[in-house]
Amino acid sequence: MQKKRIFVSSVQSEFAVERQMLFDYLTTDALLGKFFEPFVFENMPALAATPKAVFLHEVEQCDIYIGLFGKSYGYEDAEGVSPTEREFDCAEQFYKTKFIYVTDHSEQERDPKEVRLIRKAEKSVVRKKFANELDLRVAVYNSLIRYLEENEFIRTLPFDATLNQYATINDLDEEKIRNFVYIAHKKRAFPFLPETNPEVVLSHLNLIQGSRISNAAILLFGRSPQKFFISSEVKCALFHGYDVIKPIPSYQVYKGDVFQLVTQAVNFVLSNISSSVGARDKGVEVEVEYELPIAAVTEAIVNAVAHRDYTSNASIQVMLFKDRLEVWNPGHLPYGMTTAKLKEYHSSIPVNPLLAEPMYLNGTIERMGTGTLDMVMRCRKVGLKDPEFDQAEFFRAVLWRADFSEKDTKPTEEVMEESGVKSRMKSGVKSRVKSRVKSRMKSRMKILTLIEDNPSITRAEIAKITGLSTKGIDKNIRQMKEEGLLERVGPDNGGYWKIIKL
Repeated sequence: MQKKRIFVSSVQSEFAVERQMLFDYLTTDALLGKFFEPFVFENMPALAATPKAVFLHEVEQCDIYIGLFGKSYGYEDAEGVSPTEREFDCAEQFYKTKFIYVTDHSEQERDPKEVRLIRKAEKSVVRKKFANELDLRVAVYNSLIRYLEENEFIRTLPFDATLNQYATINDLDEEKIRNFVYIAHKKRAFPFLPETNPEVVLSHLNLIQGSRISNAAILLFGRSPQKFFISSEVKCALFHGYDVIKPIPSYQVYKGDVFQLVTQAVNFVLSNISSSVGARDKGVEVEVEYELPIAAVTEAIVNAVAHRDYTSNASIQVMLFKDRLEVWNPGHLPYGMTTAKLKEYHSSIPVNPLLAEPMYLNGTIERMGTGTLDMVMRCRKVGLKDPEFDQAEFFRAVLWRADFSEKDTKPTEEVMEESGVKSRMKSGVKSRVKSRVKSRMKSRMKILTLIEDNPSITRAEIAKITGLSTKGIDKNIRQMKEEGLLERVGPDNGGYWKIIKL
């Protein structure tokens, strides 16, 4: 941010020491020096303009006016008004933020005009007394820190708990709040019903204070959260290979509240990985099993949305590669937490606590503090490699997709073993055979998955989506037809594919 300009106004002869002290302090303090740039006339080079013109111009250009009032009223112009009073009036005229500091002298010790100036200032701003340089420095420090906090240049509260200075309750969607209450009441025994006044619900969740709402309220229930936090979106991309290489076959940027972001990103992943449909022997509803556990995918995305750094200009990225799913978020683990501890039972330290609590009540977060461990256990349960967690500039979670090399090459290896060929094959030849078998099985899986989702899909469409050559697709389809896995019903144009068995 651009530094805020501070104009220090006083009778120069009376406050020469204090003026120089404030200038030195504001320019050298490790914190205040980052935010403020003070102006005192003594440090200006010689100019052709009159002091009065320079002073008033600087007051007009400043962001903050600091007035030091003591015993002397100072030099008076033809109209009997001192430069200090002129500067105060200018600050009033241009609605500058004003901080007034008054010495602890009695009224009898002050010039009568200085007394009147102090009383004039008291009508528009609270003044503070000081007895010495240290008192003044502490008082100025406290005033400027409060200024930074109120304008949200610095925060002592978590981002989600900070009250947004631009948004009002009218920027929230009442229907979203009612839907949340309905689900939270049903899932977590939330002590309110959908017809409860939304302000009561927000107050219970510590998302509102008077007429001001918190950043968390916007992210949870905002009509348009990206209006206030442009980077609070999720970017999803599908890559057919192992690296980020263009062209990108599928790319989506999702916007909305945190619940919508999670749902949209999870659906993107599930729509682009393999799945199998169970039988109806256990009931009317048919179970669908995905290549990656739904709970693990959801947890990775939920963690990114709930724990990211919302002050960052970066967005969450969900990238699906041939062998893995990567979820990146601009955030960092809490102090004392390591990536190794994420695979063990650990305490929950949410980065955005007011955001995490409603996500738990809504059922988006299942159990506080065990999500990453659940990801590990669910992946192990279906025979997948353990997820990986990495903390660098971004936090990254990696879910590994199924490795077809072992289960797909086993039948071929058994045949070779029985025929006595395997023992005579050189390792390089075996490696190439495995690679070809693995590649063929993956190609078939891609083709069959697309056909299962869309039986009328054409060869050209399969080629475009998978990145496989038309020749390779024709070869795989011909072999699957010969093996009785697939058949074509009707003509090439206008017919459809039928999967015989998997």
